[in-house]
Amino acid sequence: MQGLLCYCRQGFEPELAGELTQRAAEAGFAGYARTQRNDGYVVFACEDEGLSEALPWQQLVFARQKLALITELRGLDPADRITPMLAALAGTPRFGDVWVEHPDSDAAKPLAGLARSFGNALRPALRKAGLLSAKEDSRLPRLHVLFVNGDHAFLGIAQPADAAPWPLGIPRLRLLPDAPSRSALKLEEAVLALLRPDERETLLRAGMSAADLGAAPGGWTWVLTRQHLRVTSVDNGPLRQHVLDTGLVEHLRADGFRWQPAQPLDWMVCDMVEQPRRVAERMATWLREGWCRHTIFNLKLPMKKRWDETTLCLEILREQSGGLRTVRAKQLYHDREEITVFASKGGR
Repeated sequence: MQGLLCYCRQGFEPELAGELTQRAAEAGFAGYARTQRNDGYVVFACEDEGLSEALPWQQLVFARQKLALITELRGLDPADRITPMLAALAGTPRFGDVWVEHPDSDAAKPLAGLARSFGNALRPALRKAGLLSAKEDSRLPRLHVLFVNGDHAFLGIAQPADAAPWPLGIPRLRLLPDAPSRSALKLEEAVLALLRPDERETLLRAGMSAADLGAAPGGWTWVLTRQHLRVTSVDNGPLRQHVLDTGLVEHLRADGFRWQPAQPLDWMVCDMVEQPRRVAERMATWLREGWCRHTIFNLKLPMKKRWDETTLCLEILREQSGGLRTVRAKQLYHDREEITVFASKGGR
């Protein structure tokens, strides 16, 4: 079997399957998606080479991780799972690392112990077979073993430059005691997942200006002040006092959906609960009118036809913004029924 193996949030398998099917067809690749709801992963079977390169991980909205599928192994003997894996890997390039994982689903969480112990046994066997570098080497492809049951596993390859850099595609972030709300983790993850390392350095510099629409109680504002940005926080609700005490925040009691700045800003962020199409239109207005150069915002998706709504909202953003250099969207680990979008007109 060839194709892609992608991880996703439990319950969003149909959205990822729809996305992979549509994007593969647009890129000229024939194939089909195979999944079940709540599996936490999707297999997209395709015999044509080049599919992985045609669908970059960073451009996939619902994929936490993207792997080129090597094979699927069923009926593994618990007494010796390694021998059939080594046989399946014969002829593959040498790997720089190996991650043994399980889907992020309720049914698969009991496999965490197996994944840890099996990884410790697999590494020396791979090195003995000449399939794994002596030390971790990020220049080489990475092997992934995904256990979906004790006797059922997938083998896949990640190219480090075209894959999530975290096991299961989940960055391990800790909610600090002074964070005003758990929503702070959404913006922290967005900065890690949607901006490249060089963009984080050049686009989030001390002294830059930003607006936070619908800011209360101040979670996203707090994240921006930790980057030493000056923030106008727009919300009729109150902000936590220690956020105001940073000296970097001006709190305006106004409707964040109607307010506009007197001067152009570097950034605008928004996590307001509103219809996704209306949010996309408002974000496009900000970019088209030059009120900000860069934005990160959330789109709260409906319960049905979530992939269709995603494509429609991203089309609205592109068509109404007056030209964008960058648009990236992801359903992040700390998102729920939503996706997070980074859009930029360019500049610093």
